[in-house]
Order: sequence, then C-alpha cells, then structure tokens
Amino acid sequence: MSNKEKIINNYIEGYNQFDIDKMVLDFDDNIIFENISNGEVNMTLSGITAFKEQAEQAKAYFSARTQTITSLEDKDDEVEVEIGYYAILGMDFPNGLKKGDELKLKGKSIFKFLDDKIIKLTDIS
Repeated sequence: MSNKEKIINNYIEGYNQFDIDKMVLDFDDNIIFENISNGEVNMTLSGITAFKEQAEQAKAYFSARTQTITSLEDKDDEVEVEIGYYAILGMDFPNGLKKGDELKLKGKSIFKFLDDKIIKLTDIS
C-alpha cells in the first residue's frame, strides 16, 4: 500500500468515525475542498479551519455514515477513489428526507497531493 493510500484510508476512517482531527491529519493548511453534485459545484471551502467548521456542522446530519473504497486509481499527484456511501440521516431535511432514512449512494473523491499532504479534495456525486 502506498503512502497516499494510507493517507486516504486514514481520512476515510476518520470520516466514518466522525473524528474530524483524524480526517484532517494529512491536510495542508490551505486545503481546497469542493463538493460537486449533479455536475454543479455546490460548495467550495478554502483552508483547514473552514473545512473543520463544515465537518463539525455535518456531523449532525447523520447518525451513522460509512464510506467504502470500491476502486482507487493513482495518477501521479492525484488519486481518484470510487466510493460506496451509506448513511442514516440524523435530522429531517428540507427536500423531504426524514431522520432515520437510509441513504445509499455511489460517488468519487479526488485527492490531490503535494509532499504527502492533501492540498485539494473534490467530492463528486
């Protein structure tokens, strides 16, 4: 397993455990985070502080959540990871989803690296 794979696995373990400090352990201080849904960027964050604040807020959205790597492709300074995602909602949402509903999704995360630090993370669903 490459060092990049270990870093990505650590991030995903932290995500699944709701452990934000573990999630950001290998982030560059100037991390850029983008979330793309249905082909549109719906969130962009700059810096580790902004990411941690958003991650802390997002913890309330789910009572359980699990990301599972289904494939991984290393492309020099980027690693594309196909993700299986399962979650149980921890609150009601404006779109009609209710607390306790289950989500099962597939998506992709692209981790961009510089010197063994994640400098950009893009989540695509």
